[in-house]
Amino acid sequence: MKLKVYADRMSQPCRAVIIFCKVNGIDYEEIKVHISKGQHLTPEFAEINPMKQLPAIADGRFKLFESHAILIYLACAFPGVADHWYPADVFKRSKIHSVLDWHHSNLRRGAAPYVFNTTIAPILGRPLNPQVAAEAEIILSSSLSKLESFWLKGNGRFLLGGNQPSIADLSLVCELMQLEVLDEKDRTRLLGPHKKVQQWIENTRNATSPHFDEVHRVIMLAKERQQHQRLKAAKNEGGSNMKRPLVSRM
Repeated sequence: MKLKVYADRMSQPCRAVIIFCKVNGIDYEEIKVHISKGQHLTPEFAEINPMKQLPAIADGRFKLFESHAILIYLACAFPGVADHWYPADVFKRSKIHSVLDWHHSNLRRGAAPYVFNTTIAPILGRPLNPQVAAEAEIILSSSLSKLESFWLKGNGRFLLGGNQPSIADLSLVCELMQLEVLDEKDRTRLLGPHKKVQQWIENTRNATSPHFDEVHRVIMLAKERQQHQRLKAAKNEGGSNMKRPLVSRM
């Protein structure tokens, strides 16, 4: 029976799982669950994942959720997956686990709420929360510094000094790709100081080409929509200023 992947490509963990399947030639069926429509909250989806979150998979009778657990399962259960994704060497494997655990308690705690509370919230009918965004930015900036100075130290092209990507590289880079929807000056302010991080993102993209760009197309389209809305808002604001009556100083 074909593997079923329940996903919304606007979700960064979903994109990581889909890219992994494509890169490694895993035969799967993508079942779209639209978060914006609340489809992940339905009783039907709760039968797949009682936590009502994405991604989730069903491999025959076996069901699994949480993206890191899914990536580990796919790397172990499907033949033909290259060893570098999730090495058999227990020391290398343990290091990958350390990065994945750090990801959830650091990078994700910064990136996801920052993007949501500066950009995404209104799309889902939610208000922006500047205070949460400010707190998240502190965590995000600290996480980017840790990536630059610790996780990417050495001469390797990927995390932990590797010359080939692991599931940790894919998971963390997909997390950072959501920064694409930010205003360009904010994205540059956040990523600009971190040259190793920028190169690592590009290395991971190249290593998973052409699937990386294809799966991230939804983010690029969202970026275009956001840019259009910002330009429209700026023009409207400029027009409003032009129409303001001049106050006589006489």
